[in-house]
Amino acid sequence: MTAGVVSAFDFAARPRIISGPGVAARLGALARELGASRVLLVTDPGIVSAGHAARLVANLQAAEIAVEVFDRVRENPGTREVDACLIAARAFGPDAIVAAGGGSSLDTAKGCNFLYSNGGKMRDYWHTGAASKPFLPLIAVPTTAGTGSECQSFALIVDEESHQKMACGDPKALARIALLDPELTLTQPRRVAALTGFDALVHALETAVTTKRTPVSSLFAREAFALIQANLPRVLETPSDLDARQAIQVGAAWAGVAIEHSMLGATHACANPLTIRHGILHGQAVGMMLPSVLRFNAGDPATAEIYAALAVQAGLNPGGTTVAAVDALISRVEGLARLAGLPSGLADCGVAEADLPALVESATTQWTGRFNPRPVDREAFLALYRAALHAA
Repeated sequence: MTAGVVSAFDFAARPRIISGPGVAARLGALARELGASRVLLVTDPGIVSAGHAARLVANLQAAEIAVEVFDRVRENPGTREVDACLIAARAFGPDAIVAAGGGSSLDTAKGCNFLYSNGGKMRDYWHTGAASKPFLPLIAVPTTAGTGSECQSFALIVDEESHQKMACGDPKALARIALLDPELTLTQPRRVAALTGFDALVHALETAVTTKRTPVSSLFAREAFALIQANLPRVLETPSDLDARQAIQVGAAWAGVAIEHSMLGATHACANPLTIRHGILHGQAVGMMLPSVLRFNAGDPATAEIYAALAVQAGLNPGGTTVAAVDALISRVEGLARLAGLPSGLADCGVAEADLPALVESATTQWTGRFNPRPVDREAFLALYRAALHAA
């Protein structure tokens, strides 16, 4: 995208985003505004044990809404979880869905909504636009600050047979309301806060430079990066800091909006095979690949200028050359990775040189790679993995 030229875009201000400490208490009233009388609450065992699910159920019931809880979501949900959630939905007959938890709960709820509203199997909706019927209203209540799924129309679901992560999207799958209550993130272990925060940071930096970026996505990506890089250290060092937690949560949501309009890039294309083949958690995988991808992408002058602008606007490099600003950006990312406790290199996670060909082959099939600002072929993916293998 040439400087000074505005590319075409289509921006609709959805979902409705409500942010602030305690806003989860408005859930029942907001569900009623959407006409809900029977709500399926989709969540995971950790949210149940933290007491959040019970409070949300009580809030819905106080609004005279019947509630059924599906609490069997697992990390990186697959078609098995979606099918189990669908069975619960069909038995209960909801007229709205509430998803509470991290991206896994939100993805499972969206996947269930696809099948409950339109029938078929998740594979039928791989990629976008295959759903013809209306969806149930969805309210997203994220309890982490990372995926930005509350602001995206895609459900990321693993096919249990092929082990491929399917991105199933449709504009109708987007939540009607996103409730961003930072109080719900206070129960996160430090490691979860670190990994989800890093996921959001990667989203901001990838969406800022993809070939599909628009003026809208660029605005949200820029603001997301500024909020996340400034507040992630505060959340990790002072977990009770609600202002910092709210800033990270809003930053993650803004990055989610940016993804909706610009997609992602090579970092995610490299990270997904690491999760599938080596069990490396997603936030850790993207965090470990990010510096290598930033250096690779900065080889493109236009991309380097965007990185430099992000650094300057975030106060990381108030003056100097583009090269110095890019170096400052990468240095900040690496410093945050150390603070988050990420391993130095992929070798520390059990990845060996002999594993790289299979990882490269899998990375070439990941659809996000096609939006990277520099083309990534097998040779490029191999270089990226090698750079991350023994990173200092």
